[in-house]
Amino acid sequence: MSESLAFTVSLNRAALPLDVAWLFAVFLILLLAAAAFIAARRFLLERGGGTVECGLRRAGSGPWRLGVASYQLDELRWYNAFGISQRPEETFGRRELTVVSRREPDAGEVAALGPDRVIVECRLAGGGMVELGLAESALTGLLAWLEAAPPRYSLIFCRE
Repeated sequence: MSESLAFTVSLNRAALPLDVAWLFAVFLILLLAAAAFIAARRFLLERGGGTVECGLRRAGSGPWRLGVASYQLDELRWYNAFGISQRPEETFGRRELTVVSRREPDAGEVAALGPDRVIVECRLAGGGMVELGLAESALTGLLAWLEAAPPRYSLIFCRE
């Protein structure tokens, strides 16, 4: 009886490295699948054009969220960079978005958003504020998109 028990223990010890190898392989496959999903989602979001990398934060509160902004005919749609949904997390109507000011990011914001970003503070029609972290060229695109509104829209650009 003791021989069979010793044989079973030695088999279990030999199987342990194989179990760890399989677990590691499954972990790598899941990691690659997640990366492929995020890349495919990003490709689908950018396929329609008019998209820019854009950080978003409700003014004065909360952390910066990284994402992609998409210019549509009458609204700016913001998608979380690491989300799974094809629906935007935030939507801002063209008539509801007013650029109030722009500024350079502080050191903490550079760490969160990356270098060469500009912070744009925007007022929403409902009275709320939102900050967008954009590249300089993306800011030019945002301002051009706001100014190119069809005639029925009224563009408001405040200088404070």
